[in-house]
Amino acid sequence: MGKYFGTDGFRGEANVGLTVEHAFKIGRYLGYYFGHEHPAKIVIGKDTRRSSYMLEYALTAGLTASGADAYLLHVTTTPSVSYVVKSDDFDCGVMITASHNPFYDNGIKIINHLGYKIEADVEALIEQYIDGEIGEIPLAKREFIGKTIDYSLGRNRYIGHLVSLATRSFKDKRVGLDMANGASTTIAKNVFDTLGAKTYCLGDQPDGLNINMGCGSTHMEKLKAFVVENGLDCGFAFDGDADRCLAVDEDGNEINGDQIMYIVGRYLKERGELTNNTVVTTVMSNMGLYKALEAADIEYTQTKVGDKYVFENMMQYGHSIGGENSGHIIFSKYASTGDGILTAIKLMEIMIEKKSSLKALAKDMTIFPQVLKNVRVYSKSAAQGDEAVVAKVEEVKALLGNDGRILVRESGTEPVIRVMVEAPTLKQCEECVDSVIEVIKKRGHVVA
Repeated sequence: MGKYFGTDGFRGEANVGLTVEHAFKIGRYLGYYFGHEHPAKIVIGKDTRRSSYMLEYALTAGLTASGADAYLLHVTTTPSVSYVVKSDDFDCGVMITASHNPFYDNGIKIINHLGYKIEADVEALIEQYIDGEIGEIPLAKREFIGKTIDYSLGRNRYIGHLVSLATRSFKDKRVGLDMANGASTTIAKNVFDTLGAKTYCLGDQPDGLNINMGCGSTHMEKLKAFVVENGLDCGFAFDGDADRCLAVDEDGNEINGDQIMYIVGRYLKERGELTNNTVVTTVMSNMGLYKALEAADIEYTQTKVGDKYVFENMMQYGHSIGGENSGHIIFSKYASTGDGILTAIKLMEIMIEKKSSLKALAKDMTIFPQVLKNVRVYSKSAAQGDEAVVAKVEEVKALLGNDGRILVRESGTEPVIRVMVEAPTLKQCEECVDSVIEVIKKRGHVVA
């Protein structure tokens, strides 16, 4: 974890934690870093938040000032940038987004030439340049100043790519799409219409300020009601940059990321396509997923929280499906990042192939009640390593046995300890979480 770049890029409130100066310097260094042997080619996408345009222009100015050519995809999704970088031989890509965060936040994700998140050592060099620890780099002059190129074609090619991955027509299927007033508004409806679905949309009127506001994968209430009121077969909700997808069945029940992994994993196993017979999860996946996978004779592995770590594990061992409860689902055969629209396509295919509803596909997995509470502390390592806290956590583990679990972990971005318990009842979850937090407080770790 760097000073500016975390597990999901450089994040902060626009012009507070992430400023135009930061964006300009990132562009300056990327253009310089990739431009030693030839003028760098870098592709840029952005979501719909108002500050994305400002940061795009600053980033582009930095790139072209260092002699790089900046190719603009305009409003598009994170997975589309990943696809275009790799398929069109760019040196790297940049996505301007704060994903599921509110409009006033923003972020810069850098993607390498293989479509993966950029290496940590490159991020470290960028941070050094931002902080003035690297000497000034030369400005391009005369004909060596970079060009800015409209590259909407790349986004359109990605739409074609998604359509080509579908193996079934969606004709006669009534589908709701909640696009979070975000990046998927330029892509998702086009894809589902082309595949023959009768598409009904929510969150499709971005104004720069309403991204993720009461809509999308972090606010499922409207889509649940919308699916039921309109008699739809299912609904899909994306986040601001559309690398996440959550679903809604015909009765308005939410189908979360763990349930999606169960449905997909079981389907792939039936077809002999579940590589290593394994689903990759994070430590935050629900215990209900693990019990359902065990019942289906499917193995699983756990990584740290973050789709970056899920993908690294998938690449290392060759696994075909993995993801997070939040809806980051990675199909390694088709993509190198979570792709919400691709996830929706694959769920539709399973429904059609098995002649089944989403509700029926998910019925054999029971979600365990879960309680997660955050505690702001003076020192994360001191709080988590405190002998009394460790002893209390072990006591809760023994109490829960095989019928539940406790997870205590440090936040990667805040001075916060997260205490999570899953158990047969919500009351038991609350009691166990509160008992651990009480010890953390008594030991003087909690910020007043």
